[in-house]
Amino acid sequence: MASGNKTTLLFYPSTANVSAKIHPVVLFNICDSYVRRPDQAERVIGTLLGSVSADGIVEIKNSYAVPHNESADQVALDIDYHHTMYSSHQKVNPKEVIVGWYSTGSGVSGGSQLIHEFYSREVSNPVHLTVDTGFTNGEASIKCYVSFNLSLGDRQLAAQFQEIPLDLRMIEAERVGFDILKTTIVDKLPNDLEGMEATMKRLLALIDDVYNYVDGVVEGRLIPDNNIGRFISNTLSSLPKISPATFDKVFNDRIQDNYALVYLSSLARTQLSIAEKLNTAAQVL
Repeated sequence: MASGNKTTLLFYPSTANVSAKIHPVVLFNICDSYVRRPDQAERVIGTLLGSVSADGIVEIKNSYAVPHNESADQVALDIDYHHTMYSSHQKVNPKEVIVGWYSTGSGVSGGSQLIHEFYSREVSNPVHLTVDTGFTNGEASIKCYVSFNLSLGDRQLAAQFQEIPLDLRMIEAERVGFDILKTTIVDKLPNDLEGMEATMKRLLALIDDVYNYVDGVVEGRLIPDNNIGRFISNTLSSLPKISPATFDKVFNDRIQDNYALVYLSSLARTQLSIAEKLNTAAQVL
């Protein structure tokens, strides 16, 4: 709430009773948005959705990225996109409201205050979540902040971000996925051909491992393991017995089907982009 030129937060001057809880899906959404970011973008920002309890606990349940452009002294947000996305989320889950915003990186940056001021107009006392998507040293630095103004009399000097406790609770399956995410670091998602090539290389490596194991057992270099032998036997018996020529035909037909789907989706995306630009031009005129 505001009084004159001085902004007073509900938990100002102490944030001892304020904390945050974050659901794992939010972290996966943020990392996915970072991987899919435009080539020229250094970081990704977005809106946090959730709820605030009466005792000051901010529960972050969902998120979505917001397109933006930023330079050394200014930040431009796509406000219309933000409002459209929030309206769509409200139709699905009206109990999830805006609780703050996030950014990728190791901490608070120079333009964070400008973005925080915008979200302060959207909701009282927003939180700011930072996620180190680089996973420095294999660890994810995830921090949450609140901001309050520092004033001297009637003059506002600066805004200070203060870290608050953040609780990340995961079930075992979610923690396994998060640990894999930390060890799988990529700058960009591979395209279809690159992904298939990497998958085939991995498959060939696994087949070579099976060949080496079987040859080692047959030649007496390795001690046979009945469990492994039954697993290999069950795997081979589950495969259909077809000729190489038939397999090549089925594989190539499937590839052509995938290419057709990619082509059709590209056409639909282009059509939507053209329709959006025409609609924008019509509104301007």
